[in-house]
Amino acid sequence: MLGHSFSRRDNSVLGRWWWTVDRWSLGVLVMIMVVGVLLSFAASPPVADRLGLGGFFFVKRHMIMIIPALAVMLASSLLMPRNIRRLAVLVYIAGLGLMVATILTGAEVKGARRWISLGSFTLQASEFVKPVLAVISAWMMAEKLRNPTFPGLSLSFFFMFMYVFLLILQPDFGMTIVTVATWGCQLFIAGIPLFWMVLVAGIGFIGAVGAYLLLPHVTRRVDQFLDPTSGDPKHDLYQITQSLEAFKHGGIFGRGPGEGIVKKHIPDAHADFVFAVAGEEFGIIVCLLIVGLFGFVVIRSYLRVVNEQSLFVMLATAGIAFQFGMQSLVNMASTLHIIPTKGMTMPFVSYGGSSMLALGLGMGIVLALTRKRYGVIDHL
Repeated sequence: MLGHSFSRRDNSVLGRWWWTVDRWSLGVLVMIMVVGVLLSFAASPPVADRLGLGGFFFVKRHMIMIIPALAVMLASSLLMPRNIRRLAVLVYIAGLGLMVATILTGAEVKGARRWISLGSFTLQASEFVKPVLAVISAWMMAEKLRNPTFPGLSLSFFFMFMYVFLLILQPDFGMTIVTVATWGCQLFIAGIPLFWMVLVAGIGFIGAVGAYLLLPHVTRRVDQFLDPTSGDPKHDLYQITQSLEAFKHGGIFGRGPGEGIVKKHIPDAHADFVFAVAGEEFGIIVCLLIVGLFGFVVIRSYLRVVNEQSLFVMLATAGIAFQFGMQSLVNMASTLHIIPTKGMTMPFVSYGGSSMLALGLGMGIVLALTRKRYGVIDHL
């Protein structure tokens, strides 16, 4: 439809955007959002009823948040690389400031301080820092390789460490893992010396051991994953047990829309365990299609920059696409009990306003960086 609205000779901002943006990735991202709305209708009404909020409370809020998320994604996809870097610095500084404020004044929920109230809106600032950190790290690494005297790796490590330090204070171990893994992925693609790769592995190992020894909820989840009999099946293992039952009952084709049982029992059916609702009501085939949509976006993003001349564009795109894929993978793997349970949303599908907006920003940046350039777009 938009293709008929803009001719190839249209030199307006939107005209140039339409003929240079990766419309396949854009279309699949919109499809994932549509899947999110459908699963919100399936999963959230029982949760809302239990909380006395009215059956479609979360459905309405989910649909409302899609509008600004789409707006943020489309607006950021119009940016040039130079403006993306500027935006990343501003969001990083503001995000770290809000994370500090969250730790000091935020409400404690399930033993963590991750959200801060801004009027009627509850914000998780760490979600917004995650994609822009990948941009800043890519910038620093690219400058280091362009100018060997520039301390790009040290600066990249410093920016990553500041963010991870605040994540640990919240604590948010899952996002810490995603962040360090993303940084390691970018280092690997950049061809950084072995020392830095060993440093990443060391940080990851020390962080994992430290979290297991110092954070009781991490200890409990890992112990339960390794030995299911170590926890209370009526409390500690309740959600994952229900989740696995949902996939078992759903089978290949599912019980049918609205026929699921798991959403009536799992408190986070509309958020962390929405994949279980999909498995029970729509079956394995639909679940595999959902996996395919996420896989398409990640692979497509990498293919768009595989021959990219700008190292910054390649590293930033690879970092954010890696985050997108890893976040979806962690959510699905947790739901299937392949890894210890971790409260991480499925991108654009799970309920969560901050996550939705931050993902819109991140994937908008990917769409901007993977636009066709014809050698004229500023990389500086």
